[in-house]
Amino acid sequence: MNTTTIPKEEFQDRIKKIQSNIKAAGLDACLVHATESDMAHVRYLSEYWPTFETAAVFVPAEGEAVLLVGPESGNYAAHRSFFKNIETMIEYRESAEPDYPGMSFLTYPEIVSKYFAKKEIKKLGVVGWQITPLPVYMSLQKHFPGVELIRADDAFWPLRYVKSENELNSMRKAYKISELAVEAILNEIKPGMTEFQVIGIAQREIYKHGAEYEGHSLYCFCGPSTNNAISRPTHNKIIENEVIQLNIGARVNGYSSSVGLPFSIGPLPERKKRLVEFGLEAHLKTIELMSAGKPAGSVVKEYEDWVKAKGFGQYMLYGPCHSIGMMEVEKPWMESTSEYDLQENMTFQVDTFFYESDFGLRWENGVIIKKGGVEKLSSKFMKLVEI
Repeated sequence: MNTTTIPKEEFQDRIKKIQSNIKAAGLDACLVHATESDMAHVRYLSEYWPTFETAAVFVPAEGEAVLLVGPESGNYAAHRSFFKNIETMIEYRESAEPDYPGMSFLTYPEIVSKYFAKKEIKKLGVVGWQITPLPVYMSLQKHFPGVELIRADDAFWPLRYVKSENELNSMRKAYKISELAVEAILNEIKPGMTEFQVIGIAQREIYKHGAEYEGHSLYCFCGPSTNNAISRPTHNKIIENEVIQLNIGARVNGYSSSVGLPFSIGPLPERKKRLVEFGLEAHLKTIELMSAGKPAGSVVKEYEDWVKAKGFGQYMLYGPCHSIGMMEVEKPWMESTSEYDLQENMTFQVDTFFYESDFGLRWENGVIIKKGGVEKLSSKFMKLVEI
């Protein structure tokens, strides 16, 4: 049973598009991979989201695609995905590596013979190169000694850059739920709570309002740990007159969101307040610079030049945006080295992070690229918040 409101026809169209790219790249087929934590490629094609195990979609240049799952997931995959072709393979078992005595599984050559009959594979594209399990890669080398294995992420990723209206509606809903979760936190947070307890409020609201999962590891930091670009909440307690950082994201129909803001209970010291205020100013400046047709690299250059001209260059860590969709962070990043133009209905997370030695802050909201500007996926908390 399909668990999203993305129609079956849209999934089928995605398969056709990647097959067109496979042919254009001179490949015979692609093997598209996913893990439980980075499920996006496989879910994008099949709606299947592996649990414990890993997964792949075998997509021939012509013919029907096949969902490949671990030994325990056959029934789950049949209920979750619209695919009629589903095979269990030992290569996608969980990391504890059970032997599964008495069970039998197809090999890669048998998969090809069954679903790509009378066709020889000479060039096999591997999509999800960063997350392809080593046992999968070694099995491919063993069973396809004469086949050229080619990194084929570029044949797949561009399909996910520009979002359909169904995808955009999923993201709009996810952001609304994230805002509700942030609002609940601001209404309920008290000094003495732990960061974990604050995150518990967000999780309650995310599921209460119909999201399927968190969009990412939810952030609540207070004090020195706010200067961590990536981290996790702890038993650290919330205190007054200190920077508290939230990044809260819900997932709807497979699509992620995130709303990030620094705030405080009581006034901040002037030094910290000034950087928080400038962070918001820089956040809004980034949004002002974005529109369809603009080179991504020029957005970054203009932003960085502006930050430096304002005297805050030493507090920057990285570029101002990354794409968002099925993962909270996905390609393409927006960096000074970027060579693509922004396209209408691309979706980006405007990610404004500044830090000093003892604190940091992040303003984060999503936007949809439009002609002449953007549609804000979230804007409710683009303001200084002091409780």
